[in-house]
Amino acid sequence: MPDERATTDPTVRPPRSGLAAALGAYVLWGAFPAFWPLLAPAGSVEILAHRIAWTLVGMLVVLTAVRGWSELRGQSLRTWLTITAASVLITINWGVFIWGVTHDRVVESALGYYVNPLVSVVLAVLVLGERLRRTQWVAVGVATVAVAVLWAGTGALPWVSLVLAGSFGLYGLLKKRVQLAPVAGLTAEGFLLGPVAIGYLVWLQAVGVGTFGQGTGHTVLLVLAGPVTALPLLLFAFGAKRLPLATLGLLQYVNPTMQFAWGVLVDHEPMPPARWVGFVLVWVALLVFAVDGWTSSRRRVSGPAGARPPQPTRSTV
Repeated sequence: MPDERATTDPTVRPPRSGLAAALGAYVLWGAFPAFWPLLAPAGSVEILAHRIAWTLVGMLVVLTAVRGWSELRGQSLRTWLTITAASVLITINWGVFIWGVTHDRVVESALGYYVNPLVSVVLAVLVLGERLRRTQWVAVGVATVAVAVLWAGTGALPWVSLVLAGSFGLYGLLKKRVQLAPVAGLTAEGFLLGPVAIGYLVWLQAVGVGTFGQGTGHTVLLVLAGPVTALPLLLFAFGAKRLPLATLGLLQYVNPTMQFAWGVLVDHEPMPPARWVGFVLVWVALLVFAVDGWTSSRRRVSGPAGARPPQPTRSTV
């Protein structure tokens, strides 16, 4: 069993296995802009359908291997309705991201995952009634100014960023209400999404516009959409149980940083001055947010002498 303090105390050196797993997850997510365009000539919706379908196939195998079927039995109607809503949100998130990275919107997509932690804390205030510390409000305010600068400076609302951040923030909020382990949870979502995706793919092939089977390499890449989706999720679930939340919070910025670098250095997406100013403001907001989270975590751990540290939260990815 991992040391319980590893998930609560930022002063405890995190286990190398947990650090490697979480970092591996974020690196894989950061490399997604390099993968999805490889699935051309398939369109964004077809790629999304293959991603859902093959992820379901993979998770069925994994759930059977870990003997996790019992977790899905006896769930209430309310739980299944929550899973259904979460499934819709993650489908929107996946679909918009795939569209973004296949339509030269990698930088805008990266912005969405930079902003996502701040959206999550705002949702916690609006939905859960939580209270933010002053520095957290400062971070949210600076991020809001950043979006306004990007909008005014580029003449277009960064809707890809906002949809990605909003859909994933709401998805995480709903997942907190479902007491399922990551493997069972992702499989449950696949049960709801999979039939629709598979039906759509069958229809594409029937009318002769589907790309599945058009060359061995292309077909293999479409099938790999499942493992490519599931592997980082499983790595993250493993790492989240073994790392302090403060460490996990800092590692999450590896993903959008890699995506931003890919968009600027590889895809050569335009970066006018207004976009640079907007991103700098977002980075300042995240720095304030991260420092506040780290210092707050250390204060909770040090606390009064003899005080019991807070219990680790269960990963719901």
